[in-house]
Amino acid sequence: MRAESDAENAAGGGATKANGTPVAPVVPATPVAPGAPGTAAGAEPAARSRRFPSITRDTARPEGSGRAVPGAVSTPARQWPMLSVLTATAVGLLATAFGHPRVGCLAIGVALIAASVMRRVLPSVGMLAVRSRFTDMITYGLLGVAITLLALVMAAPKPWLVLPFMESAVRFTVR
Repeated sequence: MRAESDAENAAGGGATKANGTPVAPVVPATPVAPGAPGTAAGAEPAARSRRFPSITRDTARPEGSGRAVPGAVSTPARQWPMLSVLTATAVGLLATAFGHPRVGCLAIGVALIAASVMRRVLPSVGMLAVRSRFTDMITYGLLGVAITLLALVMAAPKPWLVLPFMESAVRFTVR
């Protein structure tokens, strides 16, 4: 099969990835005429620059499209970090909907903290990577800690964690 696809690529046929997505042929950034100064007769042109072009003519490939798990693995398997965070968040929302708001908020907060840890530890996390690694870690971490602390300090029916300054802060802002 690889020999067929290599022959197809050499013949100018449509190259495709394992998931069937067409791949554009690699073309040098600037055309080089044979026998031009700086090239040997019969030598290949210089490699294409990895720098992002100043003018884009196509849409960019999604950041997390195939980076969590390489190769011909199905999309859900490649996106397991994002799916695990979404599953934990869905469990938290269901717990909140069924009358357990503290447990639900704890599940959501822990899911966000886990997203922050995965973003720091794993080299590739698929679509969980939205911004830079540092920004994702800080955003997920701060939101997760805030939601978790709010769930622990929640007054209904009795707080699991008592912070001395919370009573005065709530009295100042609410009353």
